Parts: sequence; C-alpha cells; structure tokens
Amino acid sequence: MKNISTALMVCAAMAASVTVTEAASEDDRKKIEIQLLKQTHPLTDQQKNVALIAAYAATGDMGGLHSSLEEGLDAGLTVSDCREVLVQLYAYAGFPRSLNALGELMKVVESRKQRGEKDVQGSQPGPMPSPEEMLAVGTRNQTALVGQPVKGPLFEFAPAIDQYLKTHLFGDIFVRDNLNWKTRELATVGALSAMSGVESQLKSHLAVSRNVGLSTEQLAELVPFFLSHHQDKAAEQLQSALKVLIQD
Repeated sequence: MKNISTALMVCAAMAASVTVTEAASEDDRKKIEIQLLKQTHPLTDQQKNVALIAAYAATGDMGGLHSSLEEGLDAGLTVSDCREVLVQLYAYAGFPRSLNALGELMKVVESRKQRGEKDVQGSQPGPMPSPEEMLAVGTRNQTALVGQPVKGPLFEFAPAIDQYLKTHLFGDIFVRDNLNWKTRELATVGALSAMSGVESQLKSHLAVSRNVGLSTEQLAELVPFFLSHHQDKAAEQLQSALKVLIQD
C-alpha cells in the first residue's frame, strides 16, 4: 500500500510539473529546471551559515546572530545574501524578528567597515512581476517547489492565507533571484528548526528542500554544524524531523 501511495504521489508530481511548465514561458521553464537541479556536493560553508543566521534571527538571539553574521561574511556570504535571508525571515518568524535582525546586520556591516573589512555587497534581484502577475507566478512557483498543487481544508477554510502565500511568499519573495531556492529553503529550515511549535512546517520544508535538489544527507550536515555553534535545540529538532521524514 505504501508503494502504491508513493507511486500515486510521483504521478501527481509529474502531472503537476507538466502543468507548471505548460503554463510558463520557455525562459521561465528553464529557470525552474535550474532551481530544481540536484546538488551533487556537500553543503558549502556559505549554505550552512545561511541556516545558522536564520536560526539565531528567528529566536531573537542577537549575540548569536552577531557572531553568525560575522562568520557568514567571513565564509564568503555577501551583504546582500545576509540581508535577503533576514528579509525573508519575516514570512516565517514575523516582522519584529526580521526588523531586529536587519538592525543587527547594519551594526555588523558598519563595524566590519570600520575594521577595514572588504565585504562584497552582492547583487540586487532582477525584474519583478507586476502585482497583477504575482498570483499566477506564485502559484506556479509554489507548485514547482512542492512538486504538486497545494490544496487542503485549511486553505478552503481560510482562502486569504492561501492567496497571501501564493501572491506574496511565492510570487514576490521567492521570485527575488539574488538568492536561489536551495538557499531560501536552507534559511527556512534553519529558522523553523530553532523555533518551537512548528514541527509540521519544518517537516514540510524538509520535503520541499529535497524537491529543490538537496538530499537528506546534505540536510543532515546541518545537525553537527548547529551543535558546534551552540544551537542544540535546532540540532535536536532538525534531527527528529529528518528521522520522521525518512520513515514516511
């Protein structure tokens, strides 16, 4: 029965993929295909630090965030990379955490500038869809990320949240191409791993992370990295979620 269910899910994902690609232009199809390519190497230091920065920011630990931003910039993250992670954070941890974290990043950047550090500023996002296009673009991106159209009783009960997710999170934030989808998912996984009471969302985003080309083994590399940076709770919750994901 489990094999049959798995096969049905695969078929549904394949059908959804066809729908997504048919609805998109050739250029958009190629962009989505690139975003979903499997990563064949271990997580880079930059990728690990993205998750760590998000974890500290999501819990409001400014001391830990300060240190993780320093380490991330030393590891090769650009100022734009860090800023984009912290802007995205508001969709998962709220505006207060995001605004506080961005304020801390400003302090870190200024302090490093005073010390003579030559941090790379990084790139800005490319052209964005118009407000009228965001729902269609977001629906396409969400379907590609998840592997199938996202539906369910919750979204029927609260259609506004469904529209906000499609239009803003996936039609606006995830369109900003100065971070790729793998990096955005690692930031989300880092934040959710550190937060309390969001186990189901963490599990869902681990599945999305695999769909965008990150393996379970690569995601598991974050566990010892979190432990080595005193993020014991994030490490424990991530390890538990990965274990459940593997068993499903």
